[in-house]
Amino acid sequence: MFGKGPISSSQERNFTLALVCRRHFFHILAESDNKKQLKGGLLQAYLHAIYFWAIFCACYNLYLLMEILIIPLLVFPVLVAARFFIHLGTDRPIHHSLLMRVAEIWTVVIAPWIFLSVFDLSEKNDCCSGSAVFSPEHRVGIYTTIILCVAAYFYSSFRQRPASPVIELLTNAALVLGVVLNVLLIIQVGLSEVLLWLPGNLPILLLFLLQMKKNQQLLVREAAQHFATPGNRFRAWCIRILQTNAWTRFPLLAMLALPILLLVTAVLTVFGQKPDTLVRAFTDTYKHGFSQLDHLCLNVQCGGHFLCSVAAKGHKSIVKPERYGERNGHLILCNRQLLVANAFEELLQDHLPFVHRQVRRQYNKVGKVVHRYYAVFDHKFVADTVYVLMKPLEWTFLLTLYTFDTRPEDRIAQQYLRAADRTKIQALTSACERKQA
Repeated sequence: MFGKGPISSSQERNFTLALVCRRHFFHILAESDNKKQLKGGLLQAYLHAIYFWAIFCACYNLYLLMEILIIPLLVFPVLVAARFFIHLGTDRPIHHSLLMRVAEIWTVVIAPWIFLSVFDLSEKNDCCSGSAVFSPEHRVGIYTTIILCVAAYFYSSFRQRPASPVIELLTNAALVLGVVLNVLLIIQVGLSEVLLWLPGNLPILLLFLLQMKKNQQLLVREAAQHFATPGNRFRAWCIRILQTNAWTRFPLLAMLALPILLLVTAVLTVFGQKPDTLVRAFTDTYKHGFSQLDHLCLNVQCGGHFLCSVAAKGHKSIVKPERYGERNGHLILCNRQLLVANAFEELLQDHLPFVHRQVRRQYNKVGKVVHRYYAVFDHKFVADTVYVLMKPLEWTFLLTLYTFDTRPEDRIAQQYLRAADRTKIQALTSACERKQA
């Protein structure tokens, strides 16, 4: 069956899975009493075999994916740190092996791409979920700056001879900009998120600092007269800056990085970005280190019904509050409209969870508008108006509950109760149903 050679591990796994499916198949055959049951048993065995095979393939592929990711996540940061500290106190020439090249590509390109794809591009500014690291409206400027810094790094890494003094100055200034940007990103993500910045941002910092040292070594090996001809003071000044010690060179290059940022900002302004886009990329976010929009989330109770909650604050003779309830540990005022709306959402979540997620995502956008103009919605006359406008929806929700729920009023009455109280009510209801049966 497997040939003359030894059985591989993958063949052994497939053979074991086939035996399991075969036993399950004959077990169904043994329990079948007639042809109709036999036909159903054959179909069931076939479906179970496909099910087992799908689970097996998914688990095996997930295991391979974890193996693929765990190696660079653990090995490459250690390799970069070891190389950095080896060359920190010595003047030995810095050479890149094949393994170091792979570590560079992973650390500077692949890992940041994965991070931005998961924690930024796929996220938005949302009080009730993971907020984007950079402001969605201003992330273009930050991405442009990141690409510029990465290009400067690989240009420095793959060349064999230094460029002209002006290009050298700009290249090293871009490397310093990359270092500063990574420090800001660590603060933005949060110092407590060690599992993110320790294997991600820290190796990038070390590689950029190591590359700056390599650039200085290239300048030292090349005689200054190759770059600065007599009487050319500007070139001599550039060489003098690049050949100073690190404590002097780094602040000077950081100051020279400002014109680069101004140039990037000017280009982005031409394409419709705002002049302060690089700053607002950090500040126009929620729940991060430099976020300045956290105040917009102060009164947001995630998962709530924003419009119905506003409507419940109107005049008692109109909105007719019934009782107090509890939502996310906070005491809220409940009227019939709010209870019906929440019962409808619960019904939708129980039977159509995918549709519920889409509806909730869109409804959270309404909550942002309510929250932005919370002072307006807090007036009783505005709340009365919202209550009246929401009446058709309330009737639609109520009709749906009475159509698809066997106990609609029980579901409505249990909304915004404490979890312990709901559990007791459900236990008593189940006990009564068993007695009646």
